[in-house]
Amino acid sequence: MTAARYGALGVLNEERNALAQFLTVGLAPDQERAIGPRPTGKGLLGLLITDPQPVRVGVIAEHPDRSGFPANHPPMTSFLGVPIKVRDEVYGNLYLTDKIGWAEFTADDEALVGALAVAAGVAIENARLHQLARQVAVFEDRDRLARDLHDTIIQRLFALGLTLQSMAGMAAAAGMGPRLTSAVAEIDETIRQLRSVIYELGLAETDQGLRAGVVVLVRELEPVIGLTVPVTFDGPIDTALSEELGEHLLATIREALTNVGRHAQASRATVNLTVSDGHCHLQIDDDGRGLGHTDTKGGGLGLGNLRRRAEKLHGTLVVESPEAGGTSLMWQVPIR
Repeated sequence: MTAARYGALGVLNEERNALAQFLTVGLAPDQERAIGPRPTGKGLLGLLITDPQPVRVGVIAEHPDRSGFPANHPPMTSFLGVPIKVRDEVYGNLYLTDKIGWAEFTADDEALVGALAVAAGVAIENARLHQLARQVAVFEDRDRLARDLHDTIIQRLFALGLTLQSMAGMAAAAGMGPRLTSAVAEIDETIRQLRSVIYELGLAETDQGLRAGVVVLVRELEPVIGLTVPVTFDGPIDTALSEELGEHLLATIREALTNVGRHAQASRATVNLTVSDGHCHLQIDDDGRGLGHTDTKGGGLGLGNLRRRAEKLHGTLVVESPEAGGTSLMWQVPIR
């Protein structure tokens, strides 16, 4: 359209004060590598960031806002810059340099590139709307699945558990009492896990409760841990715990799971948070190397901070190595 030798699209960061991406046309890959880091929006490139209006320059080196070129950068003379706006918000800028066969870009070039920027803004807005529509569809599917799980699976499991409990007397007489008790306990645990899954399925970004905070924190830490960590809840987590206790709880989970990622070499880890009998009980288990010779009473593996948090809230911290291996951390504090 403009016979420009070089072109670039600069995408602004979220703060709209610098370039987060810089995509070029006209430079060979070895040229780009030789130039070094991509520009962040200084000099003439930054002029469109601070004042998003079209800029047309005949000689870059003579412009008062120039900042110069880095080493190994090809020479460039003429310049045309146009902002791309999505509605009234600046998304980024189109930069063109060195009009082939002309000393500088023309007013017609500016009009053409301005029209292209408008079309690009419309395309970006459409892409955002399509993405939003897909997200809404995903949330609707997750909400439907959560309702189906709650209304069918959990209710049937609950009914099955009641039926098995009603058979306890006959089972005890037949010598099958322990097996029946174990089956009921397994059903109860399955119901708790399903409730946690249902909660996560229905978790929206606008949910600011403590349950949501725990889930979001654990998901953020999973790349550090190297594992997908199941989280289960039991009791009135969002309504019974104070803001102060919630802050200590989140800090404890962060430090404990970070320990798992750094030291445990585990292939499995779980988080269980329960509120009952006036206490908040957090249990984090893993199947890693275990405590070994670590001095947990003295605060090995950073456990001193977790213990101090528990004691500040008049609670306790217990760390054990189960016979099956791994580590079990139990952090318990009174609600009031």
